[in-house]
Amino acid sequence: MSATPDRKSQLGPGDIRARKGGEPVVCLTAYTTPMARLVDAHCDIALVGDSLGMVLHGLPSTIGVSMEMMILHGKAVARGCARACLVVDMPFGSYEEGPEQAFRNAARLMAETGCQAVKLEGGRHMAETVAFLVARGIPVMGHVGLTPQSVNVLGGYKVQGRGRDEADRIALDAAALTDAGAFAVVLEKLPAALGARITQEIAVPTIGIGAGLDCDGQVLVVDDMLGLFSDFRPKFVKRYAELGQDADAAIAAYAAEVRARRFPGPEHGFAEGKPA
Repeated sequence: MSATPDRKSQLGPGDIRARKGGEPVVCLTAYTTPMARLVDAHCDIALVGDSLGMVLHGLPSTIGVSMEMMILHGKAVARGCARACLVVDMPFGSYEEGPEQAFRNAARLMAETGCQAVKLEGGRHMAETVAFLVARGIPVMGHVGLTPQSVNVLGGYKVQGRGRDEADRIALDAAALTDAGAFAVVLEKLPAALGARITQEIAVPTIGIGAGLDCDGQVLVVDDMLGLFSDFRPKFVKRYAELGQDADAAIAAYAAEVRARRFPGPEHGFAEGKPA
């Protein structure tokens, strides 16, 4: 496979926006080139999520993720994406200060990774920033509900939007991001009824993660759904494979064969005087 994918048929933010109310949008995270190629073959959006801090780097939350980390993994994923719309998360501290700071960092992400859009967390208080970015040529995916970068304020990774006042607040947040020009909005860890309500109320696709079946699309962390990341397992994750268990068994078998001098065998070696 070519190191530089042919992106002539790559989906863009406008294509994703046009899917509102149509065929569900399929999204998975990706952090490396090999995984990006697998995701690209089947998904509409490849998201370089700041979840990479926890999944790949062993951080306790997403708060310690840096711009340099997002750019490094964004570049890797871009090398594997030919069709899926490539979206890169803006890390904590890279956009909250104001629209100008957000633009500088979002422009850097796009220029250095080749992504089609950025994603940032927050509701009405981020609407001005979203509008500022969109007006300057940077497509934005919004994210409301459980926003992991605000976990210390929210008091943990708990369900958001329970109760009428909280539900109304999150619905208004999603509407504000839509009005500001976001092309899609991620809804994380909400009651299914609230996910359905917001999906009906806003004019752009909702991408659910623990927000019910009625969203316009779904996203999961790829390592979660493949069973590779097992530090914790959110209720909204369905395991489509148990690759972590398979890898553990394979590594154990390898170690046993090395210690017993059963690996390498004759078929893995090279005879003297013969071509390799």
